[in-house]
Amino acid sequence: MAETAEGGLLGTPDGAVLDQVRVLEMTRTVGGAYTSKLFADAGAEVIKIEPPGGDPLRSWSASGSPAGDGAGDGAFFQFLNAGKRSAVIDLDDPEGRRRFLELATTVDLVVEDLGAGVVESMGLGHAELAEQNPALVLLSISPWGRGGPWDLRPANEFTLQAWVGSTHSRGIPGEMPLGVGGKLGEFLTAANASALGLAALMAARRDGTQGEHVDVSAYEAMTTSFIVYAHLYAAYASDARTGATRSIEIPSVEPAKDGWVGFCTITGQQFKDFCVVIDDPEMADDPKLASGDGRMDHRNDVWARIARYTQAHTVDEIVEKATLLRVPVAPIGDGSRVAQIDHFAERGVYVENPGRFTQPRVPYLLSARPARPVPPAPALDDADDELLGTHGDTNRASSPLPARTEPSLPLAGLRVCDLATFWAGPVASCLFSALGADVIKVESIQRPDGMRFASGLQRDELWEWSPVTHGANTGKRSVTLDLSSDGGLAQVKRLVEMSDIVIENYSPRVVENFGLDWDEVHRLNPDAIMVRMPAFGLTGPWRDRTGFAMTIEQASGLAFLTGDPDGRPLVPRGMCDQLGGMHAVFATLLALEHRAQTGEGLLVEVPLIEAGLNAAAEQVIEWTAYGQLLQRQGNRSPYAAPQGIYAAAGEDQWVVVSVDEDSQWPPLAALIGQDDWAGWASRDERHANHDEIDAAIGGWAARRERDAAVDELLAAGVPAAPVITGRESIDNPQLASRGHQQWMDHVVVGAVPYPSFPARFNGQYHRLGRPAPTLGEHNEEILSDVLGLDEAEIARLAETKVIGTRPALWG
Repeated sequence: MAETAEGGLLGTPDGAVLDQVRVLEMTRTVGGAYTSKLFADAGAEVIKIEPPGGDPLRSWSASGSPAGDGAGDGAFFQFLNAGKRSAVIDLDDPEGRRRFLELATTVDLVVEDLGAGVVESMGLGHAELAEQNPALVLLSISPWGRGGPWDLRPANEFTLQAWVGSTHSRGIPGEMPLGVGGKLGEFLTAANASALGLAALMAARRDGTQGEHVDVSAYEAMTTSFIVYAHLYAAYASDARTGATRSIEIPSVEPAKDGWVGFCTITGQQFKDFCVVIDDPEMADDPKLASGDGRMDHRNDVWARIARYTQAHTVDEIVEKATLLRVPVAPIGDGSRVAQIDHFAERGVYVENPGRFTQPRVPYLLSARPARPVPPAPALDDADDELLGTHGDTNRASSPLPARTEPSLPLAGLRVCDLATFWAGPVASCLFSALGADVIKVESIQRPDGMRFASGLQRDELWEWSPVTHGANTGKRSVTLDLSSDGGLAQVKRLVEMSDIVIENYSPRVVENFGLDWDEVHRLNPDAIMVRMPAFGLTGPWRDRTGFAMTIEQASGLAFLTGDPDGRPLVPRGMCDQLGGMHAVFATLLALEHRAQTGEGLLVEVPLIEAGLNAAAEQVIEWTAYGQLLQRQGNRSPYAAPQGIYAAAGEDQWVVVSVDEDSQWPPLAALIGQDDWAGWASRDERHANHDEIDAAIGGWAARRERDAAVDELLAAGVPAAPVITGRESIDNPQLASRGHQQWMDHVVVGAVPYPSFPARFNGQYHRLGRPAPTLGEHNEEILSDVLGLDEAEIARLAETKVIGTRPALWG
């Protein structure tokens, strides 16, 4: 692999960013394939190792449309594997494993999701690979991660949703809870894995030490994103609800005259403005409806009041009015509609795959790296012997490298000017900090990060209690500077001049009104990388619309697949923030690599919506490839059969079952006393008999206590879980055994179990460094040590309230 003066991964400046990187992919899941797709999209040479007969996803279609068997590879497979090459290697055969080890001497990264202990049992674990190629990075993705009492426990995304406490919180109290439809958890895990894997790859070349084993846990990725840091929250706020009661956001997805329209009212002001939108301002004055819990308690009345307006107007009319009042709003996307939305069409978000269907483009834009046409997916075993035998420096495998004793810090020595707020931007810059960067969080006492006020608690200094503020801001230093003042803006510009990365996620007009757009940042510091993460992008009709994660879920189609078939779509609840944040980290690391080649900074644009559209891509692909509109299926799924949530003995006790491999079905059939059903060997056969199977599982579960039923299912090798609350999920032995939580003392809140990023590097997590900063905690330190101001200058800034440590509204 070619290196640069900064330890880059690159070859020629006119090539794709990762055009000197070679990846071996051994994956069987959607998430694993998407992880490698992100590397392929960035120019890496990805060789997909397939078993004899090929990856089962080649013949997959969520709607059951013809794929494979002479009809050509499935469209979703083509999306996930565009630009890769294919090599058939039988890893169950000693000769196949020998060939794989030989091939591993020529690569930089191996991505695998075969399950905990599988590659190790084949003699293809990190120790064996490092013996052949010390610089190689092994990126492993598994449900629970390596090590811990549950690492071999059967699980998939649907059961993990229940284990983290997400499933319990969604739906109507007293009724069956509802999981999230689609594969959002796998895409979220993949976004984390790709960012962390690329970081390890950069570090291996930057400091010349051995490559790492990056051990990614899907459970840990979903723990923070699917329940919004509930573990952390419940530990320091005993009165927090943390999913104790099922609910649906109100307002959220509402019926219009011609479809569904989605709202998001996170703040009290947004709810008041929403009431104006629906011509019912009196509802905003009703104290019993002021909170989401209150509206849920009176849901039928509130829904009726909302529907009186929304059902009398079209989606377009409602969106236009809500947009004028700055209420986050979006039409509900689905496979047949989303690609036709004017904003996405004008921005060119959807492109044509060579397989003659429509797909979303790569979900980020690099200013000096024009997008490339979508290449075709590989034919089975299309990589020739010459390709498999050559790559870069073939002698490096024999070169001894010092072993790494701590997780890599590829961003050590870099500074980040962090202007980001709420969740998506801050979690990205939080990972920058964990990877070694000095991250300086810039707020103002006039306009603190809005997430500081989202704790739902009544506390002194309530702005220091928000769980997202804590979870997404560890390791940072905080300075308050009023950008609306000349003095504050001048200091922020000086900080930009001293920074390697500037990150923000406001709607575009905000930083532009401050005079901090890309042109100005680039003028101040040509070396700086500016990361902009607006909800809908920097151009297009929706450019200046306000959008939160739930708005993204509504517009992208993710909400359309969640909920009962005859009910309203439901939002997954915020996962798109971390999804977008981790895509932003991956794109920023690419921009750093570009700078290593050329010496120039880049504008990195990562619209939150485009990460969501990639996670929802299967809907558009099925529609444009086969004319099939994927629909909500409640707790069923095209990926598994049977799959459902079943009532156990006792009040509100539920068991989750999800059979996503044919081998899991015979033991389940035997367990529920239906051995004669074992002949339904295929998923299609089980889908055809799903009602009968559900009745049998339901009768079996109703005679058992919840946890006893789950234990029986797991012992039989069937993915299963209890439906538990976010608070109950805190005491998970897998998290404790792996040391996932990093306890630190916060000056206001006290002891806080801050969650690690969801991967161990050679058995260790990245250290988070310090607790989340209080507002303006490091004002004097940053103003004097970084910006060079003397005591008198700092005192003047404090006197004029350019800086401070309490929100201005609190004096």
